[in-house]
Amino acid sequence: MLKNKNLFIAALCLVPQLFFAQYTDVINSNRPGETMSAYAVGKSVIQAELGVYGIKEKHDLLDYDASGFGTDLTLRYGAFLEKLELILDIQYQMENFDTPYTSYKKNNFRQTVLGAKYLVYDPYKNYKKEANIYSYKANHSFNWHELIPAVSIFAGANFTGADNPYYFSPQSAISPKVALITQNLFGGGKWVFVTNIIADYITTDYPSYGYVLTLTHGFNDKWSGFVENQGYKSDFYSDAIVRGGAAYLINSNLQVDASVSTNFKNTPSVLYGGVGVSWRYDGSYKEKQMEFKGKEKAKKNKDNQMEQREIDYQAKERKRKSKYE
Repeated sequence: MLKNKNLFIAALCLVPQLFFAQYTDVINSNRPGETMSAYAVGKSVIQAELGVYGIKEKHDLLDYDASGFGTDLTLRYGAFLEKLELILDIQYQMENFDTPYTSYKKNNFRQTVLGAKYLVYDPYKNYKKEANIYSYKANHSFNWHELIPAVSIFAGANFTGADNPYYFSPQSAISPKVALITQNLFGGGKWVFVTNIIADYITTDYPSYGYVLTLTHGFNDKWSGFVENQGYKSDFYSDAIVRGGAAYLINSNLQVDASVSTNFKNTPSVLYGGVGVSWRYDGSYKEKQMEFKGKEKAKKNKDNQMEQREIDYQAKERKRKSKYE
């Protein structure tokens, strides 16, 4: 349930990439918050985001206490296009419930979602901020272009097995999930603001509608922190949650994180705490970059050789003519 955003990375989206690629020099993880970023991992890139968390609940009205733990795994793959990403999101949770009269356990897949995300609009494609050599104020004033967000859409499906205690029906079901995603970069990318507007379990008896807002700050090349507000509402369950945490970049393809979440009601009160890791394999993507750069280098060398031959030819012509002058 804890899975979102490292964001010193998002600053790199400001830098023109090869083919305006979604790929960044360092891993772009959705952990440890809950929002989904607008940008994809990059064509042919595979990324895994894994976390474990502990949970504690107390329901004053139903008079029960619960505690347990869970794990979540998100697999992301850049497929076919730079702007397209395939996503598998799985969460498994185990809890022990204690009431004045009895105790029982609950464990199952809390979430299984398979879908795809597509970048509809990138405000930094074909955009380059020009420096003003005559004005310090112009170069350091607020960049109004930063108010234009990147926009993506997500479409997928929930897969729920029969007799799942985290589902509102004893029957198994497949139901749609869609989301609108926006992402803004502020302060040259040091601040990143992401919004998700979500419609979930759309065709069921209890559709859920919600939002997630995440603000992340990159402190330096290694550390980033975030604060987040999430709300969702349905006839089955509604809540508002705040969370915060930090992420640390071990290397360009590996990140670790930690976060904590809580709500403001007592039906039930909820407290989560978790840690996680994000890992990326981008070997295929780099091979394509190297292949392209190799072709560019070969073309440049060929042009240089032709230019050198032209210079040598002209020198020979001048030498030949000088004999008759």
